[in-house]
Amino acid sequence: MKFFSQWGQFMMIGARAHAQWEIDIARTIFSSRKRLILLGLMCIPAILGGFAFADQIAGALPEFVGGKSSYMPAYYSNGIFIASILIGIGAGLITGCIGAGGGFVIAPALMSAGIKGILAVGTDLFHIFAKAIMGSVIHRKLGNISVSLALIFLIGAMGGATAGGVLNRFLYEINPVLSDAFITTIYVIMLGGLGIYALTDFLNARKSGDTGGAHGGGVEGADLGNLPKKLQAIKIPPMITFDQGIIPGGRQISAVFLVLSGALVGLAAAIMGVGGGFLTFPIFVYVLGISSLTTVGTDIFQIIFTAGYAGISQYAIYGFIFYTLAMGMLLGSLLGIQIGAMVTKVVPGITIRGFYAMSVLAGFVNRVFALPGKLSDMELIPLSKNITGVLDKIGVYAFFIVIGVFAVWVIGTFLKNIKTLKGA
Repeated sequence: MKFFSQWGQFMMIGARAHAQWEIDIARTIFSSRKRLILLGLMCIPAILGGFAFADQIAGALPEFVGGKSSYMPAYYSNGIFIASILIGIGAGLITGCIGAGGGFVIAPALMSAGIKGILAVGTDLFHIFAKAIMGSVIHRKLGNISVSLALIFLIGAMGGATAGGVLNRFLYEINPVLSDAFITTIYVIMLGGLGIYALTDFLNARKSGDTGGAHGGGVEGADLGNLPKKLQAIKIPPMITFDQGIIPGGRQISAVFLVLSGALVGLAAAIMGVGGGFLTFPIFVYVLGISSLTTVGTDIFQIIFTAGYAGISQYAIYGFIFYTLAMGMLLGSLLGIQIGAMVTKVVPGITIRGFYAMSVLAGFVNRVFALPGKLSDMELIPLSKNITGVLDKIGVYAFFIVIGVFAVWVIGTFLKNIKTLKGA
Protein backbone atom coordinates (compact mmCIF):
# COMPACT_ATOMS: atom_id res chain seq x y z
CA MET A 1 0.00 0.00 0.00
CA LYS A 2 2.89 2.34 0.84
CA PHE A 3 4.41 1.65 -2.58
CA PHE A 4 1.23 2.72 -4.42
CA SER A 5 0.94 5.84 -2.25
CA GLN A 6 4.54 6.83 -3.04
CA TRP A 7 4.04 6.01 -6.73
CA GLY A 8 1.00 8.28 -6.88
CA GLN A 9 2.85 11.00 -4.97
CA PHE A 10 5.82 10.66 -7.34
CA MET A 11 3.51 11.00 -10.35
CA MET A 12 1.74 14.04 -8.87
CA ILE A 13 5.05 15.83 -8.28
CA GLY A 14 5.96 15.27 -11.91
CA ALA A 15 2.50 16.26 -13.17
CA ARG A 16 2.67 19.59 -11.33
CA ALA A 17 6.21 20.32 -12.47
CA HIS A 18 5.36 19.56 -16.10
CA ALA A 19 2.19 21.66 -15.89
CA GLN A 20 4.21 24.62 -14.59
CA TRP A 21 6.50 24.25 -17.61
CA GLU A 22 3.48 24.32 -19.92
CA ILE A 23 2.03 27.39 -18.18
CA ASP A 24 5.35 29.24 -18.46
CA ILE A 25 5.64 28.31 -22.14
CA ALA A 26 2.09 29.53 -22.87
CA ARG A 27 2.72 32.85 -21.12
CA THR A 28 5.99 33.31 -23.00
CA ILE A 29 4.31 32.72 -26.37
CA PHE A 30 1.38 35.03 -25.67
CA SER A 31 3.66 37.79 -24.40
CA SER A 32 5.63 37.95 -27.67
CA ARG A 33 4.27 39.22 -30.98
CA LYS A 34 7.04 37.39 -32.86
CA ARG A 35 6.12 34.08 -31.27
CA LEU A 36 2.44 34.58 -32.06
CA ILE A 37 3.34 35.27 -35.70
CA LEU A 38 5.45 32.09 -35.73
CA LEU A 39 2.51 30.15 -34.29
CA GLY A 40 0.26 31.49 -37.05
CA LEU A 41 2.76 30.52 -39.75
CA MET A 42 3.06 26.99 -38.37
CA CYS A 43 -0.72 26.59 -38.42
CA ILE A 44 -1.23 27.84 -41.98
CA PRO A 45 -0.82 24.36 -43.60
CA ALA A 46 -3.30 22.87 -41.13
CA ILE A 47 -5.83 25.66 -41.62
CA LEU A 48 -5.56 25.62 -45.41
CA GLY A 49 -5.70 21.86 -45.42
CA GLY A 50 -8.77 21.86 -43.24
CA PHE A 51 -10.79 24.26 -45.36
CA ALA A 52 -9.50 24.03 -48.93
CA PHE A 53 -7.38 22.03 -51.36
CA ALA A 54 -7.55 18.99 -49.08
CA ASP A 55 -6.81 16.32 -51.66
CA GLN A 56 -4.04 18.26 -53.41
CA ILE A 57 -2.25 19.16 -50.16
CA ALA A 58 -2.57 15.69 -48.64
CA GLY A 59 -1.19 14.11 -51.79
CA ALA A 60 1.74 16.49 -52.00
CA LEU A 61 2.90 16.30 -48.39
CA PRO A 62 5.96 14.20 -47.50
CA GLU A 63 5.52 11.58 -44.80
CA PHE A 64 7.43 13.50 -42.16
CA VAL A 65 4.61 16.04 -41.79
CA GLY A 66 1.81 13.51 -41.93
CA GLY A 67 1.31 12.80 -45.61
CA LYS A 68 0.91 9.05 -45.14
CA SER A 69 -2.56 8.13 -46.33
CA SER A 70 -3.03 4.86 -44.46
CA TYR A 71 -4.18 6.57 -41.28
CA MET A 72 -7.52 7.85 -42.46
CA PRO A 73 -9.88 9.63 -41.70
CA ALA A 74 -8.41 12.19 -44.04
CA TYR A 75 -5.75 14.35 -42.47
CA TYR A 76 -7.26 17.52 -43.83
CA SER A 77 -10.87 18.07 -42.89
CA ASN A 78 -12.84 20.66 -40.99
CA GLY A 79 -14.05 18.15 -38.42
CA ILE A 80 -10.62 16.70 -37.62
CA PHE A 81 -9.02 20.10 -37.20
CA ILE A 82 -11.83 21.44 -34.99
CA ALA A 83 -11.83 18.25 -32.89
CA SER A 84 -8.09 18.60 -32.31
CA ILE A 85 -8.56 22.19 -31.10
CA LEU A 86 -11.25 21.04 -28.66
CA ILE A 87 -8.98 18.26 -27.34
CA GLY A 88 -6.21 20.82 -26.89
CA ILE A 89 -8.55 23.23 -25.09
CA GLY A 90 -9.62 20.48 -22.69
CA ALA A 91 -6.03 19.53 -21.90
CA GLY A 92 -5.06 23.19 -21.58
CA LEU A 93 -7.90 23.97 -19.20
CA ILE A 94 -6.81 21.11 -16.93
CA THR A 95 -3.18 22.21 -17.05
CA GLY A 96 -3.85 25.90 -16.44
CA CYS A 97 -6.65 25.53 -13.91
CA ILE A 98 -5.29 22.64 -11.87
CA GLY A 99 -1.57 23.04 -12.39
CA ALA A 100 -1.11 19.33 -12.98
CA GLY A 101 -0.48 17.89 -16.43
CA GLY A 102 -3.54 17.92 -18.62
CA GLY A 103 -1.33 16.50 -21.35
CA PHE A 104 -1.95 13.08 -19.82
CA VAL A 105 -5.46 13.07 -21.30
CA ILE A 106 -4.36 13.85 -24.87
CA ALA A 107 -3.33 10.35 -25.96
CA PRO A 108 -6.42 8.67 -24.40
CA ALA A 109 -8.61 11.33 -26.06
CA LEU A 110 -7.03 10.77 -29.47
CA MET A 111 -7.26 6.99 -29.15
CA SER A 112 -10.90 7.27 -28.08
CA ALA A 113 -11.54 9.33 -31.21
CA GLY A 114 -10.25 6.45 -33.35
CA ILE A 115 -6.62 7.49 -33.81
CA LYS A 116 -4.15 4.61 -33.59
CA GLY A 117 -2.03 4.63 -30.44
CA ILE A 118 1.30 4.97 -32.22
CA LEU A 119 -0.02 7.93 -34.22
CA ALA A 120 -1.40 9.56 -31.04
CA VAL A 121 2.02 9.21 -29.38
CA GLY A 122 3.94 10.60 -32.36
CA THR A 123 1.52 13.49 -32.79
CA ASP A 124 1.65 14.40 -29.09
CA LEU A 125 5.47 14.43 -29.17
CA PHE A 126 5.46 16.67 -32.24
CA HIS A 127 2.97 19.03 -30.55
CA ILE A 128 5.15 19.23 -27.41
CA PHE A 129 8.28 19.86 -29.49
CA ALA A 130 6.57 22.64 -31.47
CA LYS A 131 5.38 24.24 -28.23
CA ALA A 132 8.84 23.97 -26.68
CA ILE A 133 10.77 25.57 -29.53
CA MET A 134 8.29 28.44 -29.79
CA GLY A 135 8.10 29.19 -26.09
CA SER A 136 11.62 28.31 -25.05
CA VAL A 137 12.90 30.37 -22.15
CA ILE A 138 16.28 28.67 -21.98
CA HIS A 139 18.10 31.99 -22.36
CA ARG A 140 16.51 33.11 -19.08
CA LYS A 141 17.40 29.91 -17.27
CA LEU A 142 20.94 29.19 -18.49
CA GLY A 143 22.38 30.25 -15.17
CA ASN A 144 20.51 27.37 -13.53
CA ILE A 145 21.68 24.64 -15.93
CA SER A 146 24.60 22.37 -15.17
CA VAL A 147 25.77 21.78 -18.75
CA SER A 148 27.73 18.61 -17.90
CA LEU A 149 24.75 17.19 -16.02
CA ALA A 150 22.37 18.04 -18.87
CA LEU A 151 24.59 16.54 -21.58
CA ILE A 152 25.17 13.26 -19.73
CA PHE A 153 21.45 13.04 -19.00
CA LEU A 154 20.62 13.57 -22.69
CA ILE A 155 22.90 10.69 -23.71
CA GLY A 156 20.62 8.39 -21.75
CA ALA A 157 17.46 10.20 -22.85
CA MET A 158 18.22 9.78 -26.55
CA GLY A 159 19.10 6.13 -26.02
CA GLY A 160 15.84 5.56 -24.14
CA ALA A 161 13.84 7.47 -26.76
CA THR A 162 15.36 5.31 -29.50
CA ALA A 163 14.47 2.13 -27.59
CA GLY A 164 10.91 3.34 -26.96
CA GLY A 165 10.36 4.34 -30.56
CA VAL A 166 11.76 1.07 -31.88
CA LEU A 167 9.59 -0.90 -29.42
CA ASN A 168 6.41 0.96 -30.42
CA ARG A 169 7.09 0.52 -34.13
CA PHE A 170 8.07 -3.12 -33.66
CA LEU A 171 4.80 -3.89 -31.88
CA TYR A 172 2.86 -1.97 -34.52
CA GLU A 173 4.45 -3.96 -37.33
CA ILE A 174 3.54 -7.22 -35.58
CA ASN A 175 -0.05 -6.13 -34.98
CA PRO A 176 -1.50 -2.59 -34.74
CA VAL A 177 -3.91 -3.86 -32.06
CA LEU A 178 -0.96 -5.13 -29.99
CA SER A 179 0.60 -1.68 -30.20
CA ASP A 180 -2.64 -0.05 -29.01
CA ALA A 181 -2.96 -2.59 -26.18
CA PHE A 182 0.61 -1.92 -25.03
CA ILE A 183 0.20 1.89 -24.99
CA THR A 184 -3.21 1.51 -23.30
CA THR A 185 -1.71 -0.67 -20.56
CA ILE A 186 1.01 1.88 -19.84
CA TYR A 187 -1.62 4.60 -19.51
CA VAL A 188 -3.76 2.42 -17.24
CA ILE A 189 -0.83 2.02 -14.82
CA MET A 190 0.14 5.69 -14.93
CA LEU A 191 -3.35 7.19 -14.72
CA GLY A 192 -4.41 4.66 -12.11
CA GLY A 193 -1.63 5.61 -9.69
CA LEU A 194 -2.02 9.33 -10.36
CA GLY A 195 -5.83 9.25 -10.16
CA ILE A 196 -5.98 7.34 -6.87
CA TYR A 197 -3.44 9.71 -5.30
CA ALA A 198 -5.28 12.79 -6.61
CA LEU A 199 -8.59 11.50 -5.22
CA THR A 200 -7.00 10.68 -1.85
CA ASP A 201 -5.39 14.13 -1.76
CA PHE A 202 -8.75 15.77 -2.49
CA LEU A 203 -10.63 13.74 0.14
CA ASN A 204 -7.96 14.39 2.79
CA ALA A 205 -7.98 18.12 1.99
CA ARG A 206 -11.77 18.30 2.23
CA LYS A 207 -11.76 16.36 5.50
CA SER A 208 -9.16 18.64 7.06
CA GLY A 209 -10.94 21.77 5.82
CA ASP A 210 -8.10 22.80 3.48
CA THR A 211 -10.07 24.72 0.86
CA GLY A 212 -7.17 26.68 -0.66
CA GLY A 213 -4.44 25.80 -3.08
CA ALA A 214 -5.89 24.79 -6.41
CA HIS A 215 -2.61 23.10 -7.18
CA GLY A 216 -2.53 21.14 -3.96
CA GLY A 217 -0.02 21.29 -1.17
CA GLY A 218 2.70 19.35 0.53
CA VAL A 219 4.12 17.61 -2.51
CA GLU A 220 6.98 20.01 -3.15
CA GLY A 221 8.30 19.34 0.31
CA ALA A 222 7.64 15.62 0.20
CA ASP A 223 10.31 13.34 1.55
CA LEU A 224 10.48 10.16 -0.50
CA GLY A 225 13.37 8.69 1.48
CA ASN A 226 17.16 8.85 1.77
CA LEU A 227 17.80 7.50 -1.71
CA PRO A 228 19.62 10.66 -2.96
CA LYS A 229 22.20 10.44 -0.17
CA LYS A 230 22.80 6.77 -0.86
CA LEU A 231 23.24 7.31 -4.62
CA GLN A 232 25.55 10.29 -4.17
CA ALA A 233 27.69 8.20 -1.81
CA ILE A 234 28.36 5.65 -4.58
CA LYS A 235 31.54 6.86 -6.30
CA ILE A 236 31.43 5.21 -9.72
CA PRO A 237 33.50 7.35 -12.12
CA PRO A 238 33.06 9.62 -13.89
CA MET A 239 31.49 11.81 -11.20
CA ILE A 240 29.47 14.85 -12.30
CA THR A 241 29.51 17.98 -10.12
CA PHE A 242 26.44 20.22 -9.91
CA ASP A 243 24.79 22.85 -7.69
CA GLN A 244 28.10 24.66 -7.19
CA GLY A 245 26.26 27.97 -6.91
CA ILE A 246 23.99 26.63 -4.16
CA ILE A 247 26.25 24.39 -2.05
CA PRO A 248 29.94 25.32 -1.48
CA GLY A 249 31.89 22.90 -3.66
CA GLY A 250 28.65 21.51 -5.10
CA ARG A 251 27.33 17.98 -4.99
CA GLN A 252 28.37 14.96 -7.06
CA ILE A 253 26.54 12.07 -8.70
CA SER A 254 27.87 9.25 -10.85
CA ALA A 255 27.29 9.66 -14.59
CA VAL A 256 25.92 6.11 -14.54
CA PHE A 257 22.85 7.20 -12.58
CA LEU A 258 22.35 10.21 -14.85
CA VAL A 259 22.45 8.05 -17.97
CA LEU A 260 20.03 5.53 -16.45
CA SER A 261 17.66 8.33 -15.39
CA GLY A 262 17.83 9.88 -18.85
CA ALA A 263 17.13 6.50 -20.44
CA LEU A 264 14.00 6.09 -18.32
CA VAL A 265 12.75 9.59 -19.21
CA GLY A 266 13.46 9.08 -22.92
CA LEU A 267 11.79 5.67 -22.89
CA ALA A 268 8.65 7.09 -21.26
CA ALA A 269 8.61 10.02 -23.69
CA ALA A 270 8.82 7.80 -26.77
CA ILE A 271 6.29 5.24 -25.53
CA MET A 272 3.69 7.61 -24.07
CA GLY A 273 4.22 10.81 -26.07
CA VAL A 274 4.28 13.21 -23.12
CA GLY A 275 7.80 14.56 -23.53
CA GLY A 276 9.20 12.89 -20.43
CA GLY A 277 9.01 16.17 -18.50
CA PHE A 278 6.68 14.70 -15.88
CA LEU A 279 9.45 12.31 -14.77
CA THR A 280 12.46 14.62 -14.83
CA PHE A 281 11.54 16.76 -11.82
CA PRO A 282 10.79 13.96 -9.32
CA ILE A 283 13.78 11.89 -10.49
CA PHE A 284 16.20 14.80 -10.27
CA VAL A 285 14.99 16.16 -6.92
CA TYR A 286 13.85 13.06 -5.02
CA VAL A 287 16.07 10.34 -6.51
CA LEU A 288 19.30 12.07 -7.53
CA GLY A 289 19.17 14.90 -4.97
CA ILE A 290 19.58 17.78 -7.46
CA SER A 291 18.24 21.16 -6.34
CA SER A 292 14.87 22.25 -7.76
CA LEU A 293 16.51 25.40 -9.15
CA THR A 294 18.95 23.41 -11.28
CA THR A 295 16.26 20.88 -12.13
CA VAL A 296 13.88 23.47 -13.61
CA GLY A 297 16.52 24.82 -15.99
CA THR A 298 17.70 21.36 -17.01
CA ASP A 299 14.13 20.14 -17.53
CA ILE A 300 13.43 22.96 -20.01
CA PHE A 301 16.63 22.01 -21.81
CA GLN A 302 15.93 18.27 -21.97
CA ILE A 303 12.28 18.53 -23.06
CA ILE A 304 13.27 20.33 -26.25
CA PHE A 305 15.88 17.78 -27.21
CA THR A 306 14.11 14.65 -25.95
CA ALA A 307 10.72 15.49 -27.50
CA GLY A 308 12.37 16.76 -30.68
CA TYR A 309 14.61 13.73 -31.10
CA ALA A 310 11.89 11.21 -30.25
CA GLY A 311 9.21 12.95 -32.30
CA ILE A 312 11.28 13.43 -35.44
CA SER A 313 13.65 10.46 -35.50
CA GLN A 314 11.30 7.81 -34.12
CA TYR A 315 7.89 8.87 -35.48
CA ALA A 316 7.86 11.74 -37.98
CA ILE A 317 10.22 10.22 -40.54
CA TYR A 318 8.10 7.05 -40.50
CA GLY A 319 4.87 8.97 -41.08
CA PHE A 320 3.51 8.51 -37.58
CA ILE A 321 2.43 12.09 -36.96
CA PHE A 322 -0.80 13.85 -37.74
CA TYR A 323 0.24 17.44 -38.48
CA THR A 324 -3.27 18.88 -38.53
CA LEU A 325 -4.01 17.36 -35.13
CA ALA A 326 -0.72 18.58 -33.67
CA MET A 327 -1.29 22.19 -34.71
CA GLY A 328 -4.93 22.11 -33.61
CA MET A 329 -3.94 20.78 -30.20
CA LEU A 330 -1.24 23.43 -29.94
CA LEU A 331 -3.71 26.25 -30.60
CA GLY A 332 -6.30 24.80 -28.26
CA SER A 333 -3.94 24.06 -25.39
CA LEU A 334 -2.34 27.51 -25.42
CA LEU A 335 -5.81 29.11 -25.23
CA GLY A 336 -7.05 26.67 -22.59
CA ILE A 337 -4.03 27.23 -20.35
CA GLN A 338 -4.60 30.99 -20.32
CA ILE A 339 -8.29 30.63 -19.40
CA GLY A 340 -7.64 27.92 -16.83
CA ALA A 341 -4.89 29.85 -15.06
CA MET A 342 -7.16 32.89 -14.68
CA VAL A 343 -10.07 30.87 -13.31
CA THR A 344 -7.95 29.75 -10.33
CA LYS A 345 -8.22 33.34 -9.04
CA VAL A 346 -11.99 33.18 -8.54
CA VAL A 347 -12.84 29.61 -7.45
CA PRO A 348 -11.99 27.54 -4.36
CA GLY A 349 -8.88 25.41 -4.81
CA ILE A 350 -10.55 22.36 -3.28
CA THR A 351 -13.15 22.34 -6.06
CA ILE A 352 -10.47 22.37 -8.75
CA ARG A 353 -8.58 19.55 -7.07
CA GLY A 354 -11.75 17.47 -7.03
CA PHE A 355 -12.26 18.06 -10.74
CA TYR A 356 -8.68 17.02 -11.44
CA ALA A 357 -9.10 13.74 -9.57
CA MET A 358 -12.25 13.03 -11.58
CA SER A 359 -10.55 13.93 -14.88
CA VAL A 360 -7.58 11.64 -14.31
CA LEU A 361 -9.80 8.80 -13.11
CA ALA A 362 -11.99 9.30 -16.19
CA GLY A 363 -8.89 8.80 -18.35
CA PHE A 364 -8.06 5.70 -16.31
CA VAL A 365 -11.58 4.28 -16.75
CA ASN A 366 -11.44 5.10 -20.46
CA ARG A 367 -8.29 3.05 -20.99
CA VAL A 368 -9.33 0.22 -18.64
CA PHE A 369 -12.62 -0.26 -20.51
CA ALA A 370 -10.85 -0.10 -23.88
CA LEU A 371 -8.34 -2.81 -22.97
CA PRO A 372 -10.69 -5.87 -23.03
CA GLY A 373 -11.66 -5.16 -26.65
CA LYS A 374 -8.03 -5.02 -27.73
CA LEU A 375 -7.17 -8.23 -25.86
CA SER A 376 -10.21 -9.89 -27.40
CA ASP A 377 -9.17 -8.78 -30.91
CA MET A 378 -5.83 -10.52 -30.32
CA GLU A 379 -7.76 -13.61 -29.12
CA LEU A 380 -6.12 -13.46 -25.69
CA ILE A 381 -9.45 -13.39 -23.83
CA PRO A 382 -12.83 -14.80 -25.00
CA LEU A 383 -15.25 -11.87 -25.22
CA SER A 384 -17.92 -11.18 -27.79
CA LYS A 385 -17.90 -8.07 -29.97
CA ASN A 386 -21.10 -6.90 -28.30
CA ILE A 387 -19.58 -6.99 -24.81
CA THR A 388 -16.33 -5.29 -25.82
CA GLY A 389 -18.28 -2.71 -27.80
CA VAL A 390 -20.42 -1.84 -24.77
CA LEU A 391 -17.35 -1.63 -22.50
CA ASP A 392 -15.56 0.60 -24.97
CA LYS A 393 -18.56 2.95 -25.28
CA ILE A 394 -18.88 3.19 -21.49
CA GLY A 395 -15.22 4.22 -21.27
CA VAL A 396 -15.51 6.75 -24.09
CA TYR A 397 -18.71 8.34 -22.81
CA ALA A 398 -17.46 8.50 -19.21
CA PHE A 399 -14.24 10.16 -20.34
CA PHE A 400 -15.69 12.78 -22.65
CA ILE A 401 -18.61 13.60 -20.33
CA VAL A 402 -16.28 14.30 -17.40
CA ILE A 403 -13.80 16.32 -19.50
CA GLY A 404 -16.68 18.11 -21.24
CA VAL A 405 -18.42 19.04 -17.98
CA PHE A 406 -15.13 20.29 -16.56
CA ALA A 407 -14.43 22.38 -19.69
CA VAL A 408 -17.94 23.90 -19.68
CA TRP A 409 -17.63 24.70 -15.97
CA VAL A 410 -14.23 26.39 -16.34
CA ILE A 411 -15.22 28.42 -19.40
CA GLY A 412 -18.56 29.35 -17.82
CA THR A 413 -16.80 30.45 -14.63
CA PHE A 414 -14.36 32.50 -16.71
CA LEU A 415 -17.12 34.28 -18.63
CA LYS A 416 -19.18 34.85 -15.48
CA ASN A 417 -16.23 36.45 -13.69
CA ILE A 418 -14.60 38.21 -16.62
CA LYS A 419 -15.10 41.68 -15.10
CA THR A 420 -13.49 40.58 -11.85
CA LEU A 421 -10.59 38.99 -13.72
CA LYS A 422 -10.05 42.14 -15.78
CA GLY A 423 -9.80 44.15 -12.57
CA ALA A 424 -7.29 41.65 -11.15
